[in-house]
Amino acid sequence: MDINRHDTWMWSRRTLLQTTVAGLAMMGSRALSVADVFAGGLPEGRLTFFNVWTDERLHVTYRNDAGHYDLDALDDVNQILRCHYTGEVASMDVRVLEHVNLVQKKLGGSREIHIISGYRSPEYNALLVRSGRRAAKRSLHMQGQAIDLRIPGIHPKVVRRAALELRYGGVGYYPRSKFVHLDSGPFRTW
Repeated sequence: MDINRHDTWMWSRRTLLQTTVAGLAMMGSRALSVADVFAGGLPEGRLTFFNVWTDERLHVTYRNDAGHYDLDALDDVNQILRCHYTGEVASMDVRVLEHVNLVQKKLGGSREIHIISGYRSPEYNALLVRSGRRAAKRSLHMQGQAIDLRIPGIHPKVVRRAALELRYGGVGYYPRSKFVHLDSGPFRTW
């Protein structure tokens, strides 16, 4: 019984990945061309995360040189990017991982990425909205499509500038909290 549920989950996740890669390819001039996506034009699919809430680290290669996503590695990414408030784990959109990766590589490095917020459960997001913390009621964090981060040794303004130059997804800057928001939605900035 559990195996069937697991198989269904794997199939759904594979379908999500396939459609996400197709979506990346269709973005054309926004950031990557179809040729880039399928000819290995993406930078190396390797990231290092540190979750500031749980003190967990993850060094992960989530995509190989041929452009194939490693589902076990993505499970590890989902785990470290889980909602720190509820512990709920959700599937992160690979497009937001690619956004983070593109920014990281544009900055010329492979520094550790400090996660302020990845996935947010609806419960935690509602709490943030009620408490007046600049959280959107329909936040992309609740869909696994947003990550708030810091990169030690790089000022958040520099991270923001690199992300804006890519013109890929949403880019938010929170100078008081010293972090940058990246998401896989349409290009916009705040």
